[in-house]
Amino acid sequence: MKRQKTVKDSEATMTEMVLPNDTNTLNNLMGGKLMHWMDIVAAISAQRHSNSIVVTASADSISFKNPIALGNVVTLKAQVTRAFNTSMEVYIEVFAEDIPANSKITTHRAFFTFVAVDEKGKPVQVPALKPITEEEKELFEGALRRRQLRLILGKRMDPKDAAELKSLFDLEDTSKNQ
Repeated sequence: MKRQKTVKDSEATMTEMVLPNDTNTLNNLMGGKLMHWMDIVAAISAQRHSNSIVVTASADSISFKNPIALGNVVTLKAQVTRAFNTSMEVYIEVFAEDIPANSKITTHRAFFTFVAVDEKGKPVQVPALKPITEEEKELFEGALRRRQLRLILGKRMDPKDAAELKSLFDLEDTSKNQ
């Protein structure tokens, strides 16, 4: 039987302060710097789940909701939402805190995918994930649809084979109309 872990086992939190060298000409955090931090915290989460070296397979659905200002404290939280055979989807939430103003907002959300590998870079099996809370179950269920969409967009899956997405797309044979 495949070993199982909970979402809590994979939780990772990282905190950074936005300094002048991290900002663009508008004194907001550069997107590339934020994506770098997101990749780090997500990789830590994936490593905690898999107990393996991990490599980033994809970074998608990064939504830039609010800018992060110079001097803000940035908190990044990551957790594995679903484990497949050798890959894991990780959900990241980003919060910006203006400590002097006593305000904290959610600024970004994203899904990254990691593959667990051995020392030679060969993919290795990861533990199954057991969601417990309602939010964990919702993210777990949606992960299969997001995975199939990633595979279709990467031309690694035919849309007709995406069973979880059939309700979202009209996948009837269009060759009859041509």
